[in-house]
This record gives sequence, C-alpha cells and structure tokens, in this order.
Amino acid sequence: MSSDEEQPKSEAAAPAKKRKGLSPRARLILLALAAVALIALVIWFIHYQTRGRFLEETNDAYVQADMVTVAPKISGYIEKLYVVENQMVKAGAPLLRIDPRDYRAQTSQYQAQIAIADANVENARATIREQQAAVRQAQAELGTRRADAQFAHAQVQRYTPLAASGAETREKLANLRTQAEQADQAVAAQQAAVESARRRIAALEAQVRQARAQGSAAAAQLAAANVNLGATLIRASVDGRIGNKSAEVGSFVQAGTRLMSVVPVQNLYITANFKETQLGRMRPGQPARIKVDALPGVVLNGHVASVAPGTGGEFSLLPPQNATGNFTKIVQRVPVRIALDAGDAARQVLVPGLSVTVTVDTIAAKGALERIRDQEERRRDQAPAAR
Repeated sequence: MSSDEEQPKSEAAAPAKKRKGLSPRARLILLALAAVALIALVIWFIHYQTRGRFLEETNDAYVQADMVTVAPKISGYIEKLYVVENQMVKAGAPLLRIDPRDYRAQTSQYQAQIAIADANVENARATIREQQAAVRQAQAELGTRRADAQFAHAQVQRYTPLAASGAETREKLANLRTQAEQADQAVAAQQAAVESARRRIAALEAQVRQARAQGSAAAAQLAAANVNLGATLIRASVDGRIGNKSAEVGSFVQAGTRLMSVVPVQNLYITANFKETQLGRMRPGQPARIKVDALPGVVLNGHVASVAPGTGGEFSLLPPQNATGNFTKIVQRVPVRIALDAGDAARQVLVPGLSVTVTVDTIAAKGALERIRDQEERRRDQAPAAR
C-alpha cells in the first residue's frame, strides 16, 4: 500500500480518537449541570407563577414630605431670627419676628377711636336725659296752655248771652274771643314744642346708634390690627427641620414672601410612579419593600397608602391633548403613595428627594383581574336579555 493511501486513513482515525477522548466522568458532569439548570429553570418558573409575577417594581420613586412654606402675613423689617439652617424645631416654636412698632401704633389708634366712640355714646345719652326733662317741662307747659284756653272759651260762652242782652258790652265779648284765639294758638305752639322736643330725642338716639356703629367698626379694625400684631411673630406650624432659609435680620420682606421651609422629616413617605400596566392588582394596604440609594444593602418596609386619582400628566401644568394632532402611545405612570415603616435610625438619614426602588407584593389581589373579567363577561351576557 502506498503512502498516499495510508494518509487518508490516519486523517479519518483522528476524529474517532477525539470522540473517544470524552470520558464518562465528563459526560456525567455535563448531565448533572444540565439537570441542575433544568431544575433551576423549573424552580424559577414555579416561583414566578406563584410569587414573582405578583411583585411590581419601579425605580421611578422618591422620598417626599409635605413641606410647610413659611411666609409672613404682613410686610416689614425682620427684627430677630430664632433659628438657623437645618435646625430641628417643634410645632409652636418661634422662627422669626418682624418689627412690631408700626402695628402697635395701629392698635393704639383704633383703641383711641373706640374710646372716642364710647364718649360720644355717653354724651348723646346725657343729652337724651336732658331732652327728656325738656319734654316733660314742655308737656307741663302744654297743660297750662290748654287750661288757659279752656278758661278763655268758657268766658266767651259766658259773656256771649250777656252781650246779646245788653248786660255786657260787645267790646268786652270781642276781647274775650281774642283771648280765646290767642290761647288756642298758644296751645298749638306748645304742642309743636313738645313734638320738637320728642323728635330731638329720636335724633339723639340716632347719634347713639351712629357712635356705637363707629365703635364697632373701630373694634373690628382693632381686632384686625391685633391679628397683624400677632403675625409679627412667626411660629412653626409643625415639627420638622428648617431648610431653604433666605431670611436675614434687617431685610425687608413683603407679605407672602417665602422665607424658609419646615420639613416634617418624621412624616416622610414614598411617591412611586408605577406604569399603568402594573396597577391591575395594586390595592391600598399591600406590603412593599423599599431600597434607598443612600442606604446600600438596606431594605426598608412599607405599605401602599393610596393610589392617585389620575396619571401624572393629568395634573401637570399643561395636560396632554392627544386629540389635537398625531398620536404616539406612551405608557402612562400613576403616582402611588407608599407609607414608610422605618425606624428612627433610618429616618435620620432619609430626606425628601432621595431616589428609591419600590417593590409591591400584590399577591393579596391575585384573583382581582379574573374577577373583573368574569364580572364583565356576565354583564355582557346579560345585556342582550335585558334588551
């Protein structure tokens, strides 16, 4: 046999030797690895079907707090500061004082106006008492005038037959008639005087009411001035930490100007923006795991407190109007508030704005989608029968 014939035989024998090189032990190891991988895949599949598919996670979540903005009700110069940046304060603690001298002067002015109104009331009442005495005097004078008039008319009646018979002169009767008319006029004048005195009392009573109204107006202005005077001292409305302080002693501030914020770090919560596709089983009360970027390796506990009544876009300054042009579907996100169940040590580190990752366990509502689907199918089946 030639050397050319022997060379192909040797080349064909080489692969056979290589196949024979895979030992039984290696085959056993490969089979074991394949079995472990298959078992791990089965375990993962079982875990996903029983637990994993009910865990909804998002990293679009942040620590937040309902911060209180400190702003004055009044304008003025800052006289004193009682706090510094990042200081912890209790509710009711003084934060700063605005110069109160102008507002004290206003209260003194309104107090003087109240005193003047009270004096006017007393003066009018005293005048009323005097006028009531004048009315009584005028009424007594009216009684005298009426008596005189009655006497004059009686004299006329007495002398009329005498003058007719010639026992008395007609001049005497004429004088008596004149006196009777004068008496009647005196009675009318005195009646007018009595009525004038009574109306004067009514005018004085109107002055009393006017003075009282002026006093009430001054009292209302005094109450407002006292409110402004009390507003010169600004106190903390909640427990928290001072932040974003811009107030300085001697600076002039306008009403409503933001001077600082009080952050209630003891009432922190998480706002997690979940995709709309993750909300089908999410319900308040479900447990949550929280991982904070500032605390690596630490897992905090929490629970779903509430779900927002709309997507984030609906509450933005300019909500999207998808019907006005070309439409591109974007998965929306809904804010979900997560109550934070953390200890004091963790709360000392947490501040609003920190990034977190939230995982909510929705297994408690695992049958929610099926119940919704079944209910809608029953309603759809009953709809034709109802028609």
